[in-house]
Amino acid sequence: MTKSGAIFDGFLGGRLRLRQSAAGHRSGTEAELLAAATPEHQQGVILDVGAGSGAVGLMAALRAPRAIVGLVEIDPESCALARENVAENALGARATVYEADVLAAKSRRAAGLIDERAALVLTNPPFHDAGKVRVTPDAAKARAHVASAPLVEWTRACLALLAPGGTFVMIHRADALAECLAAVEGRIGGVSIQPIHTRADAPATRILLAGVKGSKAPLSILKAIVV
Repeated sequence: MTKSGAIFDGFLGGRLRLRQSAAGHRSGTEAELLAAATPEHQQGVILDVGAGSGAVGLMAALRAPRAIVGLVEIDPESCALARENVAENALGARATVYEADVLAAKSRRAAGLIDERAALVLTNPPFHDAGKVRVTPDAAKARAHVASAPLVEWTRACLALLAPGGTFVMIHRADALAECLAAVEGRIGGVSIQPIHTRADAPATRILLAGVKGSKAPLSILKAIVV
């Protein structure tokens, strides 16, 4: 543990060293699954929206060495950790932290984000509705887990940053599939759904949803992942 109360976690077999809050939200398997959706040949701008301390975006940067990465996060403490992690992993030439409220276009612009520039947007949005769960008093952890706005608004903001022909990938709860599909309807095509199971004989707990902005291709269900 560091003097700041943060701890180091290893990802990608130790290739990425990530400083995360010891008390707040910590990235894990979900971040690894989302980052794994990054093609190794990916070029252009990759945005990790709701980046926290940067796990998804920095793993994406290592997977796609020809891409540049933006870590978009509203929480100042998480942004500070993300900047430390960029430096710790010697990714300063290819990774930038954008401290912004992704839901507000004015905030995005003030942070330096440009609409319709990203070739790939990866997002792990807050999963839970405030009225359906007990909200932790830890503000940073609450922001990571409890949605402050409907999923459709989060998705619309992500897609505003995505270039035509770009790819959008989101991980979410499996029981929110209908809400996820409604949030992207008419905005992306070629949608694929990949169920994620903790056991082969158990129902899916998560889904990876991907699609292409402007595509008219039909929906497909991919082979499930068991983790």
